[in-house]
Amino acid sequence: MDIASRVYNHKWKIDPIVRSLIDTDFYKLLMCQSVFRNKPDTQVTFSLINRTKTLPLADLVDEGELREQLDHIRGLSLSRGESTWLRGNTFYGKRQMFRPDFMEWFENLRLPPYHLERKDDQYELTFEGSWPEVMLWEIPALAVLMELRGRAVLSRMGRFELQVLYARAMTKLWEKVERLRSVEDLRIADFGTRRRHSFMWQDWCVQAMIEGLGEKFVGTSNCLIAMRREVEAIGTNAHELPMVYAALAEGDEALAAAPYDVLADWHEEHDGNLRIILPDTYGTQGFLEGAPDWLAGWTGIRIDSGDPATGAEIAIKWWEDRGEDPREKLVIFSDGLDVDKIVELHAQFAGRVRVSFGWGTLLTNDFRGLVPNDGLAPFSLVCKAVAANGRPTVKLSDNPNKAMGPQDQIDRYKRVFHIGAQERVEVIV
Repeated sequence: MDIASRVYNHKWKIDPIVRSLIDTDFYKLLMCQSVFRNKPDTQVTFSLINRTKTLPLADLVDEGELREQLDHIRGLSLSRGESTWLRGNTFYGKRQMFRPDFMEWFENLRLPPYHLERKDDQYELTFEGSWPEVMLWEIPALAVLMELRGRAVLSRMGRFELQVLYARAMTKLWEKVERLRSVEDLRIADFGTRRRHSFMWQDWCVQAMIEGLGEKFVGTSNCLIAMRREVEAIGTNAHELPMVYAALAEGDEALAAAPYDVLADWHEEHDGNLRIILPDTYGTQGFLEGAPDWLAGWTGIRIDSGDPATGAEIAIKWWEDRGEDPREKLVIFSDGLDVDKIVELHAQFAGRVRVSFGWGTLLTNDFRGLVPNDGLAPFSLVCKAVAANGRPTVKLSDNPNKAMGPQDQIDRYKRVFHIGAQERVEVIV
């Protein structure tokens, strides 16, 4: 694929940013099925949050173009081939991962309306409605904003300038791949859909990983690319589930139990490598200290905030204290990774646990240093559930720089979940 020529000749109806309802992360579909089963009538609001306040999105991205792309997404539905792939493929060793009632609903789905408003130099973009429908806006909304910002920068470049830019970006990525080749027993997946440079670039990155890393590359979170490139679709669950369950809880006792209620529902549906704990929504240490014994038997844990080595050490001690062998457990690192950190963490924990990596933004959107003023550098953009049935959601995280929610509720959650002093870590992406 000549990406530079495609970018130079961009016509959005030929190259829409989001071209399928399964151009999304696999974990969203797994969570959506769980929500469809357990909380289908919950009313949820999602909102775009630009954590990089110095980046004026509304000045960079044309509102008309943004609306065109969002309207295009609202017209998408599953194709017959996509439905067949979801219904008939084997995921994580399980045939018919998606139940017939969920698939029938999904096949008839059109995403609900959005609300877009400019506020100073940022956009306020929100989605309201039933949880199973609204949650599927998160990934495409992020992909659209990230790529439109990139297109705004690229539109000022000439044909040869674009050719050189992409040649440099390809070289940069390939040098990373070559470094990872030497890591023995590496397991790494693409987790870069949400904040990718573009769909075409993510697809190229996945192909580069397939060729460059062979069996060390275990798959991609992007369902459409997984289907087209015939690789594994990778993903489990995310902070969204405990955030909404917690918001729905009546009283402090129910609030303290909410993160475990999420995993009890998950336990009923999934086994094996889908039983991965994401403990940091309200603090990893407290979550594990209060966890029921049956959770220690789960396959592994995903580390997604705070210092990753510290998180892994906490998990190892927790397993040891409960009579589990950490060498049989899977630790997935997934927060802000790049090659140096991947190599470092693998060297530190290989042999002590089964180590795996979800490589995100710095795989699919590392154009740092390739244009003047770092105009294509990735930034921290999220789309989160901010309310459920009229109540605000809260996320504490192991990194207070990622915390979100009204301050009075943050204070309450810190009290309920026994959160003490936390170390602030710079949020890069």
